[in-house]
Amino acid sequence: MTFGEQPAYLRVAGDLRKKIVDGSLPPHTRLPSQARIRREYGVSDTVALEARKVLMAEGLVEGRSGSGTYVRERLQPRRIARSGYRVPPGTSTPFRQEQAEEGARGTWESSSVQEEADEETAARLGVETGARVMCTRYVFRDAGRPMMLSTSWEPLELTGRTPVMLPEEGPLGGTGVVDRMAAIDTVVDNVVEEVGARPGLAEELLLLGGVPGHVVIVVARTYYASQRAVETADLVVPADRYRLTYHLPVR
Repeated sequence: MTFGEQPAYLRVAGDLRKKIVDGSLPPHTRLPSQARIRREYGVSDTVALEARKVLMAEGLVEGRSGSGTYVRERLQPRRIARSGYRVPPGTSTPFRQEQAEEGARGTWESSSVQEEADEETAARLGVETGARVMCTRYVFRDAGRPMMLSTSWEPLELTGRTPVMLPEEGPLGGTGVVDRMAAIDTVVDNVVEEVGARPGLAEELLLLGGVPGHVVIVVARTYYASQRAVETADLVVPADRYRLTYHLPVR
C-alpha cells in the first residue's frame, strides 16, 4: 500500500458512511449483509466484516440480536453548558438551572453512601487513602432519556456531622456545592475541570443507553476553597449526543 491509499475495509466503510450521512441509507434501514457487501464491492468476507465493525465503532449502526445490523438514528447533539460565571446565591446546580430554563425537561435520581477513599480519589481530595468520604451517584435525564452520569466524593472530615453531609438531603439538599459549603463557613473560590474522552465502561453504557465501543466525554471536576479540595466528581456524557459548551469570563 502506497502513501495515501486506504485499506479496502476503510474504503468500503467510507462509502457506506457516505450513504448513511446523505440519507441513501436512512435511520432504521438494515445495513447490506456481509455477503452483499462482498459481492457489490468485490472484497473478501474479512474486509466486509471489518467495514461493518468500523461503522459500528463509529456509532453509525447497531446490531440487533437475531435480526441484523441497522442504521442508527442520528440525533443532533445537544448542549450541556459549563459556565465560569458565578451564579446568584441559592441557585440550584448548573444542570438544574439549565433544564429549568428549557422547560423543566430534566430529571435526576441520586443515592449517597459513605465509603473509604481509594488512592485516586484521596489524591484528588488531598486526604489519606482510606479516609471516609461521602460518595453520591447521579443519573441525569433529558426528557426521560439518560444523558449524564455523575459520581461525586466529599471528605467527611469537612462535612461530617453537619447539615450538608448528604448532598441531596437537609435544608440545602439539591443546591450547588458553593452554597452548601458556604453554609459551613467554607468559601469555594475556584474549580478545576479536566476534560477527556474514552470508550464507555459496560455499566456506564448500560445506564446511558449506549452500545459497546461508544465514546464518552469524561469531566473530572474538583472544587477548592483556596487550596483545599472540598468536592471532586466524575461526569460522564455520551459523546455522540451531547457537546460541552464553556462560557468563561474574560478578565
